[in-house]
Amino acid sequence: MNQPRRLWFRRLPAVLVLTLFTSFAVARTPDAPDARGTEAAVTRVTASLLASSQLAHHPLDAQLAGKLLDRYMDALDGTHSLFLGTDLDELAPIRATLAQKTRVEGDTRPAHIIFARYLQRLREQVEFDTQLLRSERFAFTGKERLQIDRTHAERPRDLTAAHALWRQQLRAEVLEEKLAAKPPKDLAATLIKRHEQQLKAMTELGDQEVLEVYLDSLAHVYDPHSDYLDKESMDSLSISMNLSLFGIGAALGKEDGLCTIRELVPGSPAALSGALKPGDKIVAVAQDGQAAVDVTSMPLNRIVDLIRGPRGSVVTLTIVPAAGARKTVRLTRAEVKLEDQQAKARIVDLPRPGGAPLRLGVIDLPSFYAGKDDGNERGAHGATADVARLLAKLQAEKVQGVVLDLRRNGGGSLQEAVDLTSLFIGGGPVVQTRDAKGAVEVEADKHAKALYAGPLVVLASRFSASASEIVAGALQDYGRAVVVGDPSTFGKGTVQTIVPLAPMMDHAGIAHASDPGALKVTVSKFYRPSGASTELRGVASDIVIAAASGLLPVGEDKLDDPLPWDTIAAAPFKSFGAVAPHLAALRDTSARRVAGDPAFDDLSKQLARLKSRLDGKSVSLNEAERRREQAEDKKLAKATAAKAKAADAGIPAYEITVKGAGLPGLPPRQLGAATPPPPKARAEIIVGAATASAAPFTKLRRVMDRRLSMFGPRLMG
Repeated sequence: MNQPRRLWFRRLPAVLVLTLFTSFAVARTPDAPDARGTEAAVTRVTASLLASSQLAHHPLDAQLAGKLLDRYMDALDGTHSLFLGTDLDELAPIRATLAQKTRVEGDTRPAHIIFARYLQRLREQVEFDTQLLRSERFAFTGKERLQIDRTHAERPRDLTAAHALWRQQLRAEVLEEKLAAKPPKDLAATLIKRHEQQLKAMTELGDQEVLEVYLDSLAHVYDPHSDYLDKESMDSLSISMNLSLFGIGAALGKEDGLCTIRELVPGSPAALSGALKPGDKIVAVAQDGQAAVDVTSMPLNRIVDLIRGPRGSVVTLTIVPAAGARKTVRLTRAEVKLEDQQAKARIVDLPRPGGAPLRLGVIDLPSFYAGKDDGNERGAHGATADVARLLAKLQAEKVQGVVLDLRRNGGGSLQEAVDLTSLFIGGGPVVQTRDAKGAVEVEADKHAKALYAGPLVVLASRFSASASEIVAGALQDYGRAVVVGDPSTFGKGTVQTIVPLAPMMDHAGIAHASDPGALKVTVSKFYRPSGASTELRGVASDIVIAAASGLLPVGEDKLDDPLPWDTIAAAPFKSFGAVAPHLAALRDTSARRVAGDPAFDDLSKQLARLKSRLDGKSVSLNEAERRREQAEDKKLAKATAAKAKAADAGIPAYEITVKGAGLPGLPPRQLGAATPPPPKARAEIIVGAATASAAPFTKLRRVMDRRLSMFGPRLMG
């Protein structure tokens, strides 16, 4: 926060403060509440804040309360494998009174009752699996297939049905271990120990951790980006905004109850390994030389604790990719340095038949990181200032066109997004923001002058989100750039703010025995200059280039309860008209080039295989068939990589850093460096421990908008 804590409430809308005081006047907690009293108070405050501050202004009613129970059970059992149909029948009466008891009493007994039933079923599954592992010899020669996407599957009706499902899931787990590069020597003992560790970890969860899962589920019934954060999660969020990190550099979230990689930090061990992608599930974590710990259903903060560690130490992750076989990835924890996050440029001299090479400049921007205010120059080390330096260098070296690569850019500072767009359009509206009251604010740098006026292409992917979508959408609306890449970007067009609960409860006279945590709530939506929202639909590419990222189940439309796409009035702006007259010819030329490229032919085969597996939502349990698939995948991937490398061979490229942009001439020429790296996106919750010393630059990938809204700093995805 940029203002003293005691002033925090003055930035809240008066109607919201009045609502809160009215809600809590008749139900204040004692001066020294016990843990359950604090739970009840935190639950009431959370329910009231979510209903009052969200765009929808939807009170917690029977409909949302029913969703709360469903979301909570999914958070515990995302594969619909543990809770039985009979459990749902038994818990059904809770739904009738849940809304009122949550709002008025802060009743959290349903959370603990359901969690106790979850532990019972988990214990039964572990005992069942252990018995099978000790007594059965597994053969994988039939035509059996396992449904891997059970997000919307019916839960087993009773224990008999559950046993059949658990048996099939265990067989799949055994087969995955056999297919691994280094299968364990005693497979049964390894799996038994893993399952026992999972049960032990879940049994040891405290009431506060159960409450976090429950209230987080409550936040998610409003929209997918609202969250409840307990103290440990707030600490993790703080770590995500520190410059220097020790860890693997990955953003983690929970999807379908499983720990999922959302994004990768450029230059981090996770990104440099090339073995991890957004959408991969982490199902086990092992320290160097120790047995893997099963983390399915484990709370996110506990998984983060397992993955963090000293610099130079080794951690091994067991990964289930979106499509493909389970695998282990061994990573050495390291410090993620600023230089790995800064914008970079390449100058590429593309050969042309019968003519001089076409010199292009490619700017790779991993995030819209905010600059350091030194009192003289705003954002002196931010994304805009860095890109401006690179653009000046590219123009000095006579590039004939610029490519702005946002494929791995998951967002960042709103101010940087606005300022950076102005480098290409000059003054004019960049984005519109509409708050919960319907008030619209237009973001623009009215006095900016364009730094570059030549041909411009924006590369985008499904991992381009939030601030990236603002920039791509504005440049497209202005007819200033051709957007190329996946069919559309992520589609996150909402703004969140962090609301600490302690000052609110203190101000309202609501006692609490421990730190009550915070809420991340959605307070407004983004709209392009044309008036179209970036929410849900994202920014559609002008020219689509096939890639694996376009097929993965990643995007706002893949999340539960996203806000709808809509429009508002367009802001006044003047189009450059530089794209529309040439777009049809560009699409035709691109299609012919792709059709005649052998590397694209192999890529299309790979993508067809990936699409088939994703659409099938099941996996074969026939060992011979799986090994054949593995061999074919490796062969095709190797052929594709070889042809892509051959296509780049001999093409000169020059790598330029921000530091090197001020030096005369070009750095040593490289060959075969023309192809931009694959998309890896920005981290939201970084798995790593902050260094003890203060960072010399501004905080890494700062997601807070640098000017205060009425709710405090705005968070960009």
